[in-house]
Amino acid sequence: MRIALILALACSASPALAQNAPGKRVITAARMIDVLEGKVVEHPAIFVDEGGRITGVADARTVRWGSDVQHIDLGSQTLLPGLIDMHVHLDSLAEIGGYGSLEYTDSFWSMMAVKNARAMLDAGFTTVRNVGSDAFNDVGLKQAIEAGYASGPRIVPAAHALGATGGHCDSTFLPPSLETPQEGVADGEQGLRHQVRRQRKYGAEVIKVCATGGVFSRNTEPGQQQLAENELRAIADEAHQWGLRVAAHAHGASGIKAAIRAGIDTIEHASLVDDEGIKLAAARKEPVWFAMDIFNTDYTQSEGAKNGVLEDNLRKDREVAQIQRDNFRKAHAAGVRMVFGSDAGVMPHASAGGQFKTMVQYGMTPMQAIQAATRNGAQALGREKDVGAIAVGRFADMIAVDGDPLANVRELESVDVVIKGGQIIRQ
Repeated sequence: MRIALILALACSASPALAQNAPGKRVITAARMIDVLEGKVVEHPAIFVDEGGRITGVADARTVRWGSDVQHIDLGSQTLLPGLIDMHVHLDSLAEIGGYGSLEYTDSFWSMMAVKNARAMLDAGFTTVRNVGSDAFNDVGLKQAIEAGYASGPRIVPAAHALGATGGHCDSTFLPPSLETPQEGVADGEQGLRHQVRRQRKYGAEVIKVCATGGVFSRNTEPGQQQLAENELRAIADEAHQWGLRVAAHAHGASGIKAAIRAGIDTIEHASLVDDEGIKLAAARKEPVWFAMDIFNTDYTQSEGAKNGVLEDNLRKDREVAQIQRDNFRKAHAAGVRMVFGSDAGVMPHASAGGQFKTMVQYGMTPMQAIQAATRNGAQALGREKDVGAIAVGRFADMIAVDGDPLANVRELESVDVVIKGGQIIRQ
């Protein structure tokens, strides 16, 4: 649909109406999904100030605005909050797997991060949490975007992921003669506390830790616990002292339970969670969130071998894929809090929206899947004043689609309009 961008005609407004329109821009559409109330609002008018924040939400059929207010009319489209992906790797490429990465120089990956950030923004993800990168690439990219030198979503960077020697977050593909010290790798409580402080010092806004083995590392198994509970608790306590939240890569049941008991804030993957782990997560007084990437295996199994992914990694992916999807259904049904986490970088970043249909296939309603990628993400980040809803005080980050995503959630696989801070980024 062609977007009409017009300046509203001057009109007389009562003092009450003027109070509803204090911003310099108004965005209207046929309907809006209110993720906080879980309902559809007809004919919304969203007022935005010069700083890109929402100052008012009104009924476009009754509210009036002056000639100095720019009007962005999205016609018959449906507005949603900008999406939040809680698990991405912007400096990774799904198309280059296994030892193929050694064909490229070190700085190649920071260049790709710029491309991938724009791809995610175009896909409707106006906020992403980057859970682990090399060379502080995510911190640098965040700075470049905020300074206006690059285009991309709002980034919550983790810098280097923390992990045990020889574990999933260590470098496990090279022989000792080619090994260099790995940023973020440590053993014992004090060493891991130091790494929390070091990552924060250089720009991390969330701490990522590998509690278990993984699928795409070498010489690790997804179910294997790799950090003791006391080590995970030290990481959580240290991060929380500094005002940071913690995300734990945890496929295996024992590692998941240890992370929950240790006070970790989000559990990434949660593939092999057992009934006890689900009960722990649902019952914990301090919220813990599951970020389960239940879509990307479609890509890795169809394209991984062609991209150079090693058979051992594809074997692990096959073994956990359906178990993870079934456990997603069980965890959601049990009341575990869920956020949207695609693991983009394992599959192409532009395709992250494909996960919505899988979330619905495995037990969520379309509204619940959308809330996982908006309201829930903001809550898990502790950024409810900034993102995650079309609400007064938050950034005017929005997307629009031609159809009704509550009737067909696949509308979110190809969004038609992306707005960040009140500015149209893509149409």
